Amino acid sequence: MSRRNSGLRFQPSGGARSQQVPVGKKQRLVIERLSNDGRGIAFVDGRTWFVSGALPGEDVEARVLAARSQVVDARAERVLSASPMRLVPPCAHAGQCGGCTLQHLPHTEQLALKQRTLAEQLARFADVEPQEWVAPLVGTDFGYRRRARIAVRWDVKARHLDVGFRAASSQAIVGIKDCLVLVQPLQSLMRALPDLLRRVEKPQAIGHVELFHGTASALLLRHTQPLGEVDLQRLREFCAVHQAQLWLHGDGEPQPDQPGAHLGYRLARWNLELEYRPGDFVQVNAAVNEAMVEQALDWMNPQPGDRVLDLFCGLGNFALPLARQVREVVAVEGVDAMVQRARGNAAANGLENVHFFQADLSNPLADASWAGQGFDAVLLDPPRDGAFEAVRQIAATGAKRVVYVSCNPATLARDSAELVKQGYQLKKAGILDMFPQTAHVEAMALFEVG
Repeated sequence: MSRRNSGLRFQPSGGARSQQVPVGKKQRLVIERLSNDGRGIAFVDGRTWFVSGALPGEDVEARVLAARSQVVDARAERVLSASPMRLVPPCAHAGQCGGCTLQHLPHTEQLALKQRTLAEQLARFADVEPQEWVAPLVGTDFGYRRRARIAVRWDVKARHLDVGFRAASSQAIVGIKDCLVLVQPLQSLMRALPDLLRRVEKPQAIGHVELFHGTASALLLRHTQPLGEVDLQRLREFCAVHQAQLWLHGDGEPQPDQPGAHLGYRLARWNLELEYRPGDFVQVNAAVNEAMVEQALDWMNPQPGDRVLDLFCGLGNFALPLARQVREVVAVEGVDAMVQRARGNAAANGLENVHFFQADLSNPLADASWAGQGFDAVLLDPPRDGAFEAVRQIAATGAKRVVYVSCNPATLARDSAELVKQGYQLKKAGILDMFPQTAHVEAMALFEVG
């Protein structure tokens, strides 16, 4: 397919931009379009302005956050002429908290933005378009996050503990009690959390707090000094009221306050339960995660006699469901602790045809003992850096089908170009709306030998 123009343009340089735009300056702007990260784009005096909280067609007054050469980062502070599609955000902290950046944009438009982002990246970096665009995988617009990290900071001068989320484009903490994107059990925890933490005898010893929900709810408290018995009792009583496990993270690894406590999540369609610990990677959106696994297996079309390779397998999120349907799964992960837990998950679910290995996947696959014998299909779910070294050797595995799950369209596009070079065709692609109310794009692509 021919390369497409992304539509993003920069103004030519000129004398008007010779002086740096000062931080804090207010500027009236007319927004032309949205960038891939959901900010409005405007052009003034030879500069390109990226304006958070602004929509195409709007006339806004924006405040400068940062400036460099021809690019200015700004935030809309007043909307002088609003777009017809602008929504009133349901959250009172929208525009301040850095968690949700698109609550002012209808969800259908959020999906369209993410779809355009994926298409532009594939066209720009791989010069390719899928034979079929698949409808987005979506869940609920709000109430979807099953884990969250809460920022905590002791203000020495005010002798006050700030509790909330990081502000947009800042290290400041926005004080928040209600967070509409958390799942309901975590919302109740969040509402009561600031009052609890402010009663701790040494609040300056609190590093951060993490909340989890799956087969159980849990609160993890990171502390830099030992906790006294009074504080421990407060925490235990709080967690008992909210039916949550208490985990403590001082020196070493996080540990449950009660021996035998464990966290987990279910993949109901395959009758699987996966155990994890704080610090392990777990997809934040349970409904979209299960739909993602189902779609990946549907696209892969696994047969009972297949041998499948799962790269960047984590806890076994894809490997264990695959093991229900194929002869053998070889699953590889770079973090040894995750490999050990994945093995434990396989054993706990009675699966003996999945084999987990630890390996640095930035090294050639051919050097690994597990890479022999060939594979019918490969599944990849890499981090944001992508999987270029692994992808370079996919054809050598003999796989006829490759399912690539991505959290970064740019590296997906780069790796797609390599797969096409090896003779694969991009059959299907689509977005996964793992993070509604944000511009973060997750995607899935199916490649088959042409």
